[in-house]
Formats: sequence, C-alpha cells, structure tokens
Amino acid sequence: MKAKEWILEISAYLSALLFLYTAASKLIDLDKFRGQISNQVFDEVYTPWLTYGIPLAEIIVVVLLVWPRMRKIGFPAFTFLMILFTGYVTLVIFGYYDRVPCGCSSAFEHLSWPWHLAVNVIFTALGITGIILQQKENKSLGSKLPIRMYRPRPV
Repeated sequence: MKAKEWILEISAYLSALLFLYTAASKLIDLDKFRGQISNQVFDEVYTPWLTYGIPLAEIIVVVLLVWPRMRKIGFPAFTFLMILFTGYVTLVIFGYYDRVPCGCSSAFEHLSWPWHLAVNVIFTALGITGIILQQKENKSLGSKLPIRMYRPRPV
C-alpha cells in the first residue's frame, strides 16, 4: 500500500472514529444533549430536529467514511459538518452568543474554546486531505478500469 493510500485510510477512520464517538456520547446521554440543544441560541422549534438530527447525520457520515466506495460522499459530508461546528466555535470565541452551553461529547466539553477550535481545525484539515486524496484515487482507478470505449469502424 502506498503512502497516499495509508493517509487516505487513516483520514477516513480517524474522521469516522470522531463522529462515532460524538454521536454515541450524545445518544447515550440523550436527555443531557437535548438540554444543551434547547439552551442554545436556536429557536425551541428546532430542538427535536437537532437532538436527533446531529447524531443521525454523524452516524450516516461514519458509514459513508468506512465504506470505501462511498468516501467520495463521506469526506465532503464530514468536512461540511466540521466547517459548521468550527464556525460555531469561532463565533463563541469571538463572543457572538450571549450564552454558550456546549453540545459536544463528553471528551470535548472539558476543553477550553481555543483548544476546541484547534481540534476542529485539525479534523477539518483531515477531511479536506481526505477529499483531495479520494479524488486522486478515483482518477487513478478510473484509468485502470477494464472498460473499452466503443468506436465505430471507418467505412
């Protein structure tokens, strides 16, 4: 296995592990997570959707990342969610919100906001790396496919 393939695999499984852990910790203590979501700046109408939607989205992304054929969707989905989470943390750091309860998993709730931002930036970069390497792998696999193009013979 080449170095790029190793990096791609490690990126996929580290990203999947992060989302699997955060989704599981939210679902294990769903009442706590629901309370954290309802205490956010979002309208209460969104609480049920976010309470179940965030962990569900994370689990779907996990499946997309560990299934090699679906990584071309999994890495962009992971990166998109990480950009959203990173944007939220950035707004918290710059004092945009009046109240800031963290709806994060138990491993991250004890981090300071700057450290939380650093972790998010690292995982966002990991997702971007995965997107780039997956695109390169898709191109190299495409050239090795045993499909012959049909060309009509000249008359």
